[in-house]
Amino acid sequence: MGARWDAPEAWPVSRHTELARGAVAAFDEDVITSPEGQRLSRQYLRHPGSVAVIALDDDDRVAVVHQYRHAVAARLVEPPAGLLDKAGEPAFDAVRRELAEEAGLVATDWRVLVDFVSSPGISQEIARIYLARGLTHTGRPDGFTVEGEEADMGLDWVGLDDIMAAIRAGRVNNPALILGCTTLKLALAEDTVDDLRPADAPWPARENKVLQDARLDG
Repeated sequence: MGARWDAPEAWPVSRHTELARGAVAAFDEDVITSPEGQRLSRQYLRHPGSVAVIALDDDDRVAVVHQYRHAVAARLVEPPAGLLDKAGEPAFDAVRRELAEEAGLVATDWRVLVDFVSSPGISQEIARIYLARGLTHTGRPDGFTVEGEEADMGLDWVGLDDIMAAIRAGRVNNPALILGCTTLKLALAEDTVDDLRPADAPWPARENKVLQDARLDG
């Protein structure tokens, strides 16, 4: 029987192959050996990881963007979010940048809402969702250029209760929005928002990913 909670574990890799590489992610194949000695071939997406933010104003409204996602052929309602694709950049720095770039907002109160792995059977992606309060509109940062889908991305403010109703009805599908708002709603109901982790709290899954990347690349 394994550990009660998530714990790092790395089975030996006898062969590591990059099958394809794109602008953001790569598709790799590893031959690994199980503790029983069985050799297994596993294919998965190499991904830099991501951050997202549930920005909550004083009227319990959440800042959301409407972004076209070609992979699922849909325009999704999402929280401001972005990739951890700048080597060595702290996650907290990345999420503050994304909030400013996508929503033109800064915040004075930051917490960690929840960490998750998006699809661990096939993807290496890890994600952290933050809560931001004490919001101020500042506009997008100087020098930031809107490109691609972001040029067609709208910003809206939606009541947290309305988002929860949309989640229950299946009208929204973005995992960061669903997990972030559900976690926030639970924390509000339990009066535990102030007990949420600080914005710079350790992120064991990211630390483990850095080690795994080093093993694979080495």
